[in-house]
Amino acid sequence: MGALHEGHLSLVRLAKKSCGFTVVSIFVNPLQFGPGEDFERYPRTEAEDRAALEREGVDLLYSPDPKVFYPPDFSTAVEVGKVSERGEGGIRPGHFRGVATVVARLFHQVQPDAAFFGMKDLQQVAVIRRMVRDLDFPIRIETGETVREPDGLALSSRNAYLSADERQIAAGFPSALFEARDRVAAGERDPKRLAADTRLDLESAGLVVDYVEVVDPETMAHRRRIERGSRLAAAVRVGKTRLLDNVALLEE
Repeated sequence: MGALHEGHLSLVRLAKKSCGFTVVSIFVNPLQFGPGEDFERYPRTEAEDRAALEREGVDLLYSPDPKVFYPPDFSTAVEVGKVSERGEGGIRPGHFRGVATVVARLFHQVQPDAAFFGMKDLQQVAVIRRMVRDLDFPIRIETGETVREPDGLALSSRNAYLSADERQIAAGFPSALFEARDRVAAGERDPKRLAADTRLDLESAGLVVDYVEVVDPETMAHRRRIERGSRLAAAVRVGKTRLLDNVALLEE
């Protein structure tokens, strides 16, 4: 959705390594914002984004006009069940309907062989994978790992909202997730206990917790036991800014 950072550009580089022609779409999608969310104030940095993509050697920037992309009589939505119902889907009803609809439309318009998404938005990746599988899109979905600041905070366009004091508090988010990963490395296998301990760590750091869950990254179902492939996913708020992150607990 624009306001490009190194996380986005890392995906561009992955695409360029495996594809002969690289398209980047920039589109602040109104369908995935709920009432009272930050659609109007979402950072828009068109000139800077274009310059960054030119430096990376992107072949085509696709930035459609919302009024053309969604004409006044547009009335179709893509709904991906089950995988979208917990986590972000539970907190933000309709969000993943908007994500699936815009991505399906972009896929039809661009006709890519492969599409690249970041693992920071873990549930978004799961929703798109399921949509592609269920609707037989002839597209390979590739992912890139989360790119982080030196203190561990995941890069996000919404980090621009943070004041200096809030930015210091936000550093407690990845710290708590890394501590959880260390607990698993030390032998913890109970997902409920791990989630509860992580919630306490986040709250102690001054963060407001929306959820902390140990999940299967393919289905987003809660794990009954921490196993290889499990990920700890969380959403927190710092002031008016909402942040997402997740970490792998046991490497494959």
